[in-house]
Amino acid sequence: MNIFIALLAGMVFGLGLLLSGMANPAKVQGFLDLFGGRWDPSLGLVMAGAIGVAAPALWWIERRGRTLRGETLTLPAKRGIDRRLLLGGVLFGAGWGLAGYCPGPALVSASLLQPQALGFVAAMLVGMALVDQRGRS
Repeated sequence: MNIFIALLAGMVFGLGLLLSGMANPAKVQGFLDLFGGRWDPSLGLVMAGAIGVAAPALWWIERRGRTLRGETLTLPAKRGIDRRLLLGGVLFGAGWGLAGYCPGPALVSASLLQPQALGFVAAMLVGMALVDQRGRS
């Protein structure tokens, strides 16, 4: 049953990315083009909608102290801003701006066999493997 719920949640998320246009790199780059005269604010509206749905749910689940299935709730303990977080944010933002993809939309687009997305996902996996190896040493 858990795998079905995860599959359903992933499909709803992917469908939402497709319907909102967030799997389209040109739309994402239009949002990031603040000074080029072609700014598209729709991604901000999608983000605000996502925050509006997620924030109350997170608040409720944190107060509850356990998952909906009654399991122990595990959230990251580290909440401070450090050099690694800032560097990761800069790298993520640069990749997002250059490619027009972040991980979720890239996976949706790769599932549609879009060549640019397949290249992005391959590079993302290599980057994840490099970070994982660095973390183990």
